[in-house]
Amino acid sequence: MSARKLPPSVAPDLSIQGNRVTLHPPITSSGPLPELPPTDGSSPDEPLLRSYARFRSAPFDALKEFSLHISGEGWRSYDTIVGQPIFYKGFSENMKRMVVQNVILQAKIKELALKRVATEESEGRFLNDMGTGNDLDDKKQSRIREIEKQLTEVAELWTDQMICKMESKRFIRGAYFLATQLLTRAYHQGVHVSSEEALRLRTVAEEAAKKNQSIIFLPCHRSHVDYVSLQLICYRLGLALPTVVAGDNLNFPVVGPFLQHAGAMWIRRSFGDDALYTTLVQSYMDTMLQNGYNVECFIEGGRSRTGKLLPPKFGILSYLLDSVLSGRVSDAIVCPVSTQYDKVIEVDSYISELLGQPKPKESLFAFLSASSILSLKLGRVDVRFHEPWSMRKFIDSQTAIAQISPSIPPSQDITLRRRILSTLGYRVLSDINDASVVMPTALIGTVLLTLRGRGVGKAELVRRVDELCSRVRSRGGRVAHFGTQTTATVVERGLEVLGPNLVGIVDGLPEPTYYAVDRFQLSFYRNMTIHLFVSEALVCAALYTKVKQGGGTENQIISYQDLYDYVYFLSRLFRSEFIFPTTPLTENLSATLTALEEEGVLTVTTSSDGEKSITISATERRNGRENFDFYCFLIWPFIEATWLGAISLLMLTPPVNATASTPSLDLKAVQNAAQLLGKTLYAQGDLSYFEAVSKETLSKSFERVQEEGMIVVTKTKGVPGSRVRLGCEWIPARDDKGEVLLEGSLLWSFCEEISRGRREGKNRRDGNTVKSRVLYLVQLVGDRLWDGKSVDPAVETKGGRKGKNAPSPRL
Repeated sequence: MSARKLPPSVAPDLSIQGNRVTLHPPITSSGPLPELPPTDGSSPDEPLLRSYARFRSAPFDALKEFSLHISGEGWRSYDTIVGQPIFYKGFSENMKRMVVQNVILQAKIKELALKRVATEESEGRFLNDMGTGNDLDDKKQSRIREIEKQLTEVAELWTDQMICKMESKRFIRGAYFLATQLLTRAYHQGVHVSSEEALRLRTVAEEAAKKNQSIIFLPCHRSHVDYVSLQLICYRLGLALPTVVAGDNLNFPVVGPFLQHAGAMWIRRSFGDDALYTTLVQSYMDTMLQNGYNVECFIEGGRSRTGKLLPPKFGILSYLLDSVLSGRVSDAIVCPVSTQYDKVIEVDSYISELLGQPKPKESLFAFLSASSILSLKLGRVDVRFHEPWSMRKFIDSQTAIAQISPSIPPSQDITLRRRILSTLGYRVLSDINDASVVMPTALIGTVLLTLRGRGVGKAELVRRVDELCSRVRSRGGRVAHFGTQTTATVVERGLEVLGPNLVGIVDGLPEPTYYAVDRFQLSFYRNMTIHLFVSEALVCAALYTKVKQGGGTENQIISYQDLYDYVYFLSRLFRSEFIFPTTPLTENLSATLTALEEEGVLTVTTSSDGEKSITISATERRNGRENFDFYCFLIWPFIEATWLGAISLLMLTPPVNATASTPSLDLKAVQNAAQLLGKTLYAQGDLSYFEAVSKETLSKSFERVQEEGMIVVTKTKGVPGSRVRLGCEWIPARDDKGEVLLEGSLLWSFCEEISRGRREGKNRRDGNTVKSRVLYLVQLVGDRLWDGKSVDPAVETKGGRKGKNAPSPRL
């Protein structure tokens, strides 16, 4: 350890190194990454996590290590754990018995049996029995018992398929060894946690175990590695492994049973109207929480394909909340978890999906194919644990805020329940953001995608990474530190992890010059930082509506009211994209303007009559608008994507010869057409950011306009897919020639309002020419939709990703 005295509030990092846990010195200042000398004679480039001996190079050592795990020695035995007993013979049968005998499941089985018998009686089933009085009642009771037995057998079968089967300590020891082998080969710099957070978590776990309370781990979800890394940390720190809620799409041969015996429970992707299955899941959640077993479920539902947090999914979270809200469980401990990566294994497949390629089905072949890249050096994994908190106290505080009538139990107040559930989901997301660290690859990706030029020199890249580190910390964020390594070394390692397919280098120049090769994929890493700067980005985008108009500095001033109005407009536009502060907009805007003024980006002046106006500061202009541009570049891709979603709605304008009174189109076909339109606009220069054509972003755009009533989505029972049409007041009129009339159209005004904040492109300055060209393409693609022709968004276009469908950028 360094001789430098550490502030009491700063805790070192912890790395799991095979059979030992090692502390690493922390960052102690808010400035650039410090250069700390090695203290033990080792090289600062020494890997933080060493994998176990490999059989090919050291077979005897490898066999020895494996045997130690199977037999169990010291911490490997996993005998003395913090939490309720798991991994013993008979665990599965005991769990299945408790779930099936749960009071709410038994009550639901009886309820369903009674309903079925009542239906059969109304259909005349018992008329032929010629029984009366007690005989008829006996026959009905016999039928009820018969149905209850059948439903119980179904529940037992589903429970056996669902529950995790923690049966063998020898198995989990071997599984830990195997998982560590795979993980340390892929992420060669290790799995890191904060020592302070690890010790705090263990203390909370000890207290929870005494009270027979469960810890509910709620991590973000970016990779299949998420649950592996958390399980490894719990195992190594001696905590009871959580039961991981997983979709049954992962329950395929070989891998499925392995994961189930390591802690996974399987649930359907959709429950539909199956009352028995829904109650069975609730029964399982109740059973685990009543008996103090730890649970892990992903707050976002599926993996994020964009790099930033997704809105919360309330499925399993609602079951966990109901267990405590109803009083069936006294309390449970919530622990939000952030998992960050230097590089995510699946990102390339994510981009293919976002560009319209169908998601490949999970299979053993796909798993083994993914495993084949585990020999690559993907950097490190940083897992951070937010301070755990009581769900019971959270419910009580929300109930007190709502000031409901004491005569209505909270569990029966539907409005209150929804409010608590929504607040719970967004609080967890906020906590995850607070706990997250920014990885070097995210810093590099953010710098490269916020440059106005094509590339950046090595010295300038290091300088900008240093400045971004300071900016992250000033916003209350944390940067993953690397102890004894300089910023230049960290940048070099980050570039090595990203690789030449993402970041290119131009050799033969006075200094190495780097440029973004695959901007779409790099946007995944940039999005890991954007949550820290959303407020500043919105303010700068609002001011840009004046800056883009050109003229002298006196023309590039915006009034406070105009700024407020456009920030409010963008905030509503992106309410499902970002996690905004819970403070009122006026308060948040005031704090943001103050911060930007202190940073020297903006100047706020107040006139004699008290009116405020905002402009870019003179210092910022002298510095080439570097900071102002940084914030604008962060938000521009999202403004662009929303504009594309809005423009694509013009395709829904019914043709003149439409026969139905409310003509509609297939929703999926419209979204595919919008993606194809975006690719065409990008190829022709009318769209600046290729990530704007992301399938997920367009889907969110459609969800937002549906909430506003701009489109109406309907689904017919028994008919696959959904239909979409424009809301009546949003349908533009057509002229005698069938051309869409934009003037006076609410939809076009909406598109124009978004466009005010778009980045000005070289092809966007010719006004009406651009408008006519964009509308021509909208009409062209829209006609194909109304004619019933198939539109394939996955078709290759020029100007996409290098190696997929794009030419290499030239310097």
